[in-house]
Amino acid sequence: MKFEGRAHKFGNDVNTDYIISGKYKFKTLDMKELARHVMEDLDPDFYRKVSPGDFIVAGTNFGCGSSREQAPLAIKYAGVSAVLAKSFARIFYRNAINTGLPAVECDTDQIDPGDELSVDLAAGVITNRTKNAVIPVKPLPAVMIRILNDGGLAAHFKKHGGFNFD
Repeated sequence: MKFEGRAHKFGNDVNTDYIISGKYKFKTLDMKELARHVMEDLDPDFYRKVSPGDFIVAGTNFGCGSSREQAPLAIKYAGVSAVLAKSFARIFYRNAINTGLPAVECDTDQIDPGDELSVDLAAGVITNRTKNAVIPVKPLPAVMIRILNDGGLAAHFKKHGGFNFD
């Protein structure tokens, strides 16, 4: 899997209420509507600035808080191709993979807001084209790559009739 886009950088401990505020996630299940409000408590203009393929870049413990799957889904529907962070809250991490949103663990110190990035999950590298730097990523297990390639866990089940990792 390869992605290209710009970095939108946030800090540490970005919880799921910052990703999508509770004032929205209890009013609708329409992911396109929720996507319009992604990250707005941290950056009110995020939805207007993000372009399809861009990345959310963060520090440690991204996605902490509640375990609602609306957070990674809303990010995905906003057009973000992957979230790059030093670490993830485990439930968010699994929900992201299960919904088809790559959650990539890497050192994000060499990435600044607006940097042009190329992410190659198969090669296990991020290329920061703005700074001409190569950043290794923590490899995703083959099972997670397969789920992501299929579009998420539900799509994987539909395609294979259950778990199929041969």
